[in-house]
Amino acid sequence: MNYRNIRPLLRLFLVSHRMHDEACRVFYGRNTFRIFPIHGRFINHKKPLFTRLPTRYRALMTKAELRLGPGWTKPPRGWVVDGRLGLSDARKLRVLKIFVELDPAAHEIFEGFRTSETFYTEFCQAMVGALFSQVPSFAEVEFDAYPGIKKSSPLLQALVNMSKAQNKRITWGPEREWDKVVEVNLTDVLEGLALG
Repeated sequence: MNYRNIRPLLRLFLVSHRMHDEACRVFYGRNTFRIFPIHGRFINHKKPLFTRLPTRYRALMTKAELRLGPGWTKPPRGWVVDGRLGLSDARKLRVLKIFVELDPAAHEIFEGFRTSETFYTEFCQAMVGALFSQVPSFAEVEFDAYPGIKKSSPLLQALVNMSKAQNKRITWGPEREWDKVVEVNLTDVLEGLALG
């Protein structure tokens, strides 16, 4: 989004202190905030936006997003979940949205470029596990992905299994509409019908 389009909408915060206090509860409570940046300009930034927000705003957040895929060969240095991230201040966080942009273990095209077969999957599992330990208030994990990612991809399955082990409610996002579409292997269906 362009900041020139957003800036006029945020003038509401500048009307008065009372208006700011009322509006910030709604703004930070209804919007989803990324834990780590993925834009090329900010991906290697030492302090993500989540860390730079004041404590009072982090305390109002209810939804956080984690995008997986950028930096799959060498994850950015700043993508570390620890006390410096300030997640302990975000006590109202209830929903973690995990969006898988890319799974290097799911396709053989990444064969020569991967560090190892399971490197990125293990890295993401460790990161999500640290998020669950830092923010025990997460009750729901929403998974979504680009169309090239299947529901059976190794990264997605590992994260779903980890979320189930932590007793989190699993939901599916609007991008893929996995809750409506059933993925089937067409050759297996045709062989079952004796047409293939």
